Amino acid sequence: MQPPYTITPEILALVSTISEKIGAVNATYLDKPSAQLRKQNRIKTIHSSLNIEGNTLTESQITALLDNKRVIGPEKDVVEVLNALKVYENINSYNTSERSFLNSHKILMDGLVPDAGVYRKRGVGIVKGDQIEHLAPPFDNVPFLMKDLFKYLNHSKDINLIKSCVFHYEVEFIHPFSDGNGRMGRLWQTLILMQEYPIFEFLPFENLINIHQENYYRALATSDKAGNSTEFIEYMLRTIDLSLSNLLSTSQKKLTPENRLEYFMERHLDEFTRRDYMKAFKNISSATASRDLKKGIEDRVIDKSGDKNKTVYRKR
Repeated sequence: MQPPYTITPEILALVSTISEKIGAVNATYLDKPSAQLRKQNRIKTIHSSLNIEGNTLTESQITALLDNKRVIGPEKDVVEVLNALKVYENINSYNTSERSFLNSHKILMDGLVPDAGVYRKRGVGIVKGDQIEHLAPPFDNVPFLMKDLFKYLNHSKDINLIKSCVFHYEVEFIHPFSDGNGRMGRLWQTLILMQEYPIFEFLPFENLINIHQENYYRALATSDKAGNSTEFIEYMLRTIDLSLSNLLSTSQKKLTPENRLEYFMERHLDEFTRRDYMKAFKNISSATASRDLKKGIEDRVIDKSGDKNKTVYRKR
């Protein structure tokens, strides 16, 4: 069954501008940031997604846990972070199947709920103050609703940008688990997006959701009342668009030789020539390429054999 939503002019405009920005990210070699920036962004993602759910640990404490250091904090919060670190460190091992979805929930909620990795067996609702904000579908409908949702995800011809938003919203609406639904919706939106656009593995758009949580919950509530996910799709696309704008605006600096070498070696063969290197960076001169490669040799990142036009470089 196709989840209900409408393609609005705003959705079309946002899809267009996001696509343009993803192209700019790829053209400026930002699609896979440096190892240090990847680590920082992953920490931001985990901190933001868990902070939305009430986790009190700071980014510096999460960094310490990532580095296998002890931190002082509520045991539940520490377990949440350690579980999230496991999931996000292995995100490339997941796929968009229902089995993978359940397995990731089992790891994410291990030691936090007794039914980790299993759909709920009781009714649930979201209460704000003395008002029921959202009453989830009956628990015995959950398996069928989730199977329909995964059929949509894996067989619909909708573009991934839209499917990721729809899937995120439907997870929050169905509320398939006793706990962890919000973090699972955000995790799976990231996974869906990175299947087509690798940058989303390292783009912490959850940070903007965390900063403006009231907008996130308002979009969910508006979509609930409307009976479709249109408002939530618009909200999430605006959030993704702003995250990409922030990435582009804060990364308008020239790549250093170290940046170029790291980027190149993560994507190319272990053995290459200067010509191969220059094909990857069309705007640099042969002299700049030679300086980069010389610096790589000095830093013991690459080795060199041969001479002149027969020179070959190899990763160490």
